[in-house]
Amino acid sequence: MLKEETSIQGQIRTGVEAYRKHFDREPKGIWLPECAYRPRYLWQPPEYPGAAYERPGIDEFLSDEKIEYFIIDSHLLRGGKAIGVYLTRFDALKKLWAQFEKEFEPVSGQKDFQPTPYEAYLVSSNPKKQPVAFFTRDPRTALQVWSGEWGYPGDGWYLDFHKKRFPGGLRYWRVTSPKLDLGMKEIYDPSRIEDRTTSQAKHFISLIKETLFEYYKQHKKPGFLCIPFDAELFGHWWFEGPKWLYYIFKFLAEEKEIGATTCSDFLQNNYPTRVVSLPEGSWGEGGFHYIWLNEDNKWTWKVIYPAEEEFKQLLASRQPVDERVMKQLARELLLLQSSDWQFLISTWNARDYAEQRFSEHAEKFQKLLAMAKNSINKKPLTSEESNYLSDSEKSDSIFPDLDLSWFKPRT
Repeated sequence: MLKEETSIQGQIRTGVEAYRKHFDREPKGIWLPECAYRPRYLWQPPEYPGAAYERPGIDEFLSDEKIEYFIIDSHLLRGGKAIGVYLTRFDALKKLWAQFEKEFEPVSGQKDFQPTPYEAYLVSSNPKKQPVAFFTRDPRTALQVWSGEWGYPGDGWYLDFHKKRFPGGLRYWRVTSPKLDLGMKEIYDPSRIEDRTTSQAKHFISLIKETLFEYYKQHKKPGFLCIPFDAELFGHWWFEGPKWLYYIFKFLAEEKEIGATTCSDFLQNNYPTRVVSLPEGSWGEGGFHYIWLNEDNKWTWKVIYPAEEEFKQLLASRQPVDERVMKQLARELLLLQSSDWQFLISTWNARDYAEQRFSEHAEKFQKLLAMAKNSINKKPLTSEESNYLSDSEKSDSIFPDLDLSWFKPRT
């Protein structure tokens, strides 16, 4: 939903360079924000004036960075119209979907093709670029972990995340029941945890086997089941998560009919040949962008879009601009563009915090923008501005090796 191609390019390049720095190798795949994807089509920014223009598909940006695969949610593979009533709630969403639907052209021969989540496929919005592979999140196993009602982390014997002792913040209570009032939570009993994690790990393995055996029976070949999770789930939201993971890999190592691998290792020996068309969508509620664009948070896009434009224009300036100011401006723009803010505003989960953080980054961006424009006119920083820049660099010190070339249009 970002307006400028350089914003998307800059985000992906920043991620690639951060990976190179910390792992000392090239990244093979990417978890796109909110598992969201957009193909190439004639696009117009929602809730913002401007003519429609043809936009590259997200896969084209990944191809430019030599990223080999990404992950989607299962409804996109099935055709993408998992948008339910959400289009009727907000005109901007209806217009966005109408633009996509008008331009979207399925790959020839796809009409009678029945894709499966247990194979990898290729997507290509531009025949001049290398196609990119994608994997599909398995809905059945994902539900066992992510569901607030059925997921393992909601087990009554596990440590409750929300109830803490004051002062100190330590947790002494168990979930007891996911919907139980915090005052009714019972004391945590560590002696029950070994049994719960082992039994749930065995149950999870049995689901994997059942799913893959069913696929093998239908297709007469092995399938690949993709199970992606946020790293922060294990040990943070779900205190016992690392122990559960330990038993998952322990039991998988004892299996003779299924095994664990990574997406990149799978692609080395099973590179897909089938190109399919993916619709626009995300893993958000309704399958489209409702969580990130609605009446409660549309105001954020009216801040982000002008900021993108201003930053792009400054980078394109033929006059020298203070590089230190520009780098901090880029960091503030990246922080301003975080999809977490719209999510938290929509769900009322720490809404005040999200609105405050968003507004703080917007204010910093505007102050740094004024400083950058002054530098074009050879106007040196005042002592107050210099202190403000230093304070911003300390408080928002993310991506210390940021390079402005990552945000410049490709030639």
